[in-house]
Amino acid sequence: MVEEKRETDIEEKKEVRSDEFSKLYLESIVDIKEGQIVKGKIIAINPKDVVVDIGYKSEGAIAISEFSDPEAIKIGDEVEVYLESKEDDNGMVVLSKQKAERAVGWEMVISRYNEGDILDGKVSKKVKGGFMVNIGVEAFLPASLASVRGFGNLNQLIGQTFPFKIVKINKARKNIVVSRKDAVQQQKDEDKKKIFDNLQKGSVVNGIVRNITDFGAFIDLGGGIIGLLHITDMSWGRVSHPSEVLAIGDTIDVMVLDFDKESSRVSLGLKQKTQNPWEVVDTKYAVGNKVKGTVVNLVPYGAFVELEKGVEGLLHISELSWTKKYNNPNELLAIGDRIEVQILEVDKNNKKISLGLKQLESNPWLDVESKYPVSIKVKGKVRNLTDYGAFVELEDGIDGLVHVSDISWTKRIAHPKDVFKKGEKIEAVVLAVDASNRRISLGIKQLTPDPWDDIAAKYMQDTVMAGKVTKVANFGLFVEIDKDLEGLVHISEISLAEGEKIEEKFKVGDEVKVKVLKVDSIQHKIALSVKEV
Repeated sequence: MVEEKRETDIEEKKEVRSDEFSKLYLESIVDIKEGQIVKGKIIAINPKDVVVDIGYKSEGAIAISEFSDPEAIKIGDEVEVYLESKEDDNGMVVLSKQKAERAVGWEMVISRYNEGDILDGKVSKKVKGGFMVNIGVEAFLPASLASVRGFGNLNQLIGQTFPFKIVKINKARKNIVVSRKDAVQQQKDEDKKKIFDNLQKGSVVNGIVRNITDFGAFIDLGGGIIGLLHITDMSWGRVSHPSEVLAIGDTIDVMVLDFDKESSRVSLGLKQKTQNPWEVVDTKYAVGNKVKGTVVNLVPYGAFVELEKGVEGLLHISELSWTKKYNNPNELLAIGDRIEVQILEVDKNNKKISLGLKQLESNPWLDVESKYPVSIKVKGKVRNLTDYGAFVELEDGIDGLVHVSDISWTKRIAHPKDVFKKGEKIEAVVLAVDASNRRISLGIKQLTPDPWDDIAAKYMQDTVMAGKVTKVANFGLFVEIDKDLEGLVHISEISLAEGEKIEEKFKVGDEVKVKVLKVDSIQHKIALSVKEV
C-alpha cells in the first residue's frame, strides 16, 4: 500500500511540476545539502501530513501541525523548508517547515536587533521557569521578568502581544532571553523623560488623584511621574483636610510650581490657577467699610472671619463690645455664624485685616464725660467685688470702680466684701472719668466731708487716752481710739523685755493707754505711743 501511495504521489507531482520548475530544481540538486533551507512545492495534502517536492530524487512529508494555518494551504503552494536529511528509512527526504521558519526568524532577528532593543512579541505557551514568546523566533521569557505590578495572574499573558526587551542573545545556542518588566520600565523612563522635557514652571497639566494624606494629595501626571499638591496650595481659603477639596480618582488640572528631574519631584498648585485675592484686597476692603463674613475659627484672643475664599480677617476679642467684657469669643460667636463687621485696618503685605464688631454700634463712652461729670452723685448696683475695690454698674455696659481706699475716711478696710454685697444698690460720687480707657472712679467716703481737720483738732499732740487693740502686726499695734478711727503704735513706741515678742505681750481686744504723737490730716494717719504713757 505504501509503495502504491508513493507511486500515486509521484505521478501527481509530475503533473503539477512545470518544466521551468523542474529545470531549476534539477540544476540545484547537486547543491542541496543537509541543514539548508530550500524551496519546495506542495504536491499532496493528507490528513496528517503534507508532501513537498524539493526537486530531489524523493519527496518529503511534513506533519500538518507544522503549518500555522492548515486550512489555507493548497497543492501547488511554494514553501521554504529545512532539509534535515536526504533520506530516511523509507527513502524519503526529511523536511521541517518549523525549523525553516525558526532559522529564517533567527537570522532576521539577530540581523535587525541587538541586546537592549525592544520589539513586539506574542506569548505562545508556558514552559518550565517561564514562557515562550514569538518575536519572529521563539524566545524565552523568565517568570521573574514577566511580572508587572497590578497585572494579576501570569497565565493571563498567554496569547497576548506585548513589547519585550532583549536581555540576552546566545548565538552559539541560538536562544534569546527577553523581559517584559524591563520593556515596561524602559517605556516608563522614556515617557517620564519626555514629560520632564516638556515640563515648564507655570504650565497647567492634567493628572489623576492617586492618594490623599493629611498634608496634601499625590497626583499622577503619567509616565510614572507623581507630583505633590500640598494642602496650602489647594485653595486661597482655609482647608482643614485635602479630602474637603479632592477625592481619589479625581481628574484635575494643576499648575507646575517647581520640579527636579534628578529626584523626579514635582510641586503642584491648584489655587495658583486663579488670582490671589490678596492682590486687590486693599481696594476691595477699604478701612471703614462694613462687610459680611463667616466665622471660620475661634481662638482665645478672637475670631477669624472669612470675607471671601482666601481672605480672612481677625475680629479681636477687644473689638466685640464697647461695654461688655468677654473672656472668650465663644461666649458671643460660633463657627459658621454669618456676621457683619467693619474694616479697621488692612495690611496687604502681611495678609492681615483687622475687623471690628462694636464699631457697628454707637460708643456709649463718647458721652460718658458729659453724662457723669466729676463730683456728681450717682447710684448703681454692685456688680463685682475684688481685693482692690468694688465695680458698680451705673448703666448697661458702664461700670465705675470704688477703690478700697475710697470707701471710708477713717476705717481701715481689709476687703470690700466686708462693706458691700454683690447686687447691693449703693450711692457714690464720681471722682474721675477716663473715656479713652473706659474708666470711671467712684468714691463712697466723698459723700461726707473729710473729718481729718476735726480729728487733728480733737486729738492734739501729747493727748493721752484709752484704746482697744484691733490688730497685732510685727511692726506694731493698730489701736481704735474712736469709732472707725484707728492709730498706729509703732514697735519702737512699745516697751518690750529682752527677747519678748509683741504678739506675746498684746492680743486683739486688749485695752491699752496711748499717747498721741502726731496726726497727719493729709495722709490720714495717727501716730501713737504706749511707751510714753
